[in-house]
Amino acid sequence: MEDAIEDVSNIECLRYTIAMAKIDDIYGAADDYGLVSSADARALGVSDAEIVQYAARGRLERVARGVYRVPVWPYQEQAPYALAVRAAGEGAYLFGESVVALLGLSPTDPRAIWVATPRRTRRDLGDGVRLVWRRHPDRVAWYEGIACQEAAGAIREAARTLGPARAVDAAREAERRGYVTPAELADIEGEMCTHA
Repeated sequence: MEDAIEDVSNIECLRYTIAMAKIDDIYGAADDYGLVSSADARALGVSDAEIVQYAARGRLERVARGVYRVPVWPYQEQAPYALAVRAAGEGAYLFGESVVALLGLSPTDPRAIWVATPRRTRRDLGDGVRLVWRRHPDRVAWYEGIACQEAAGAIREAARTLGPARAVDAAREAERRGYVTPAELADIEGEMCTHA
């Protein structure tokens, strides 16, 4: 009888150890904002059912369809941008005015986060997230650990809402910080002068 109890105890201990190893792997796979996708977890050998169980137990927080957040992760100001991009799915990136906002190049509308994706999607990404389908994806760079449209292209896109003068100011600030080259700045200034 004692052997049977000890065997059950050992099995439970093994299950607990495996579960802890899996959640440790998930935490290790989280990005700079504490986000991990179901696809990331599956690549680690964690099933969707296990992810749901971790969320039910409070070890993960479901923040969007297929996207979870490590609950002990400290909040970061850029987190809403990272979440919007992750929630939009594979190949998505921050777009236009939102890149300008992320980089702090010019004041923008804080109520809208623009995300581009090369694939059509019907996902509800939450209030304020605007999805732009791009048949031919833009050049992408990583700013603040987030996939983004390159700064020069983002400033050109943002000029539609910012206006030419503010777009030029944003481009000058981007050049000063090293996000665009002097040649890109000259091109943007020339383009905006013809649109003014």
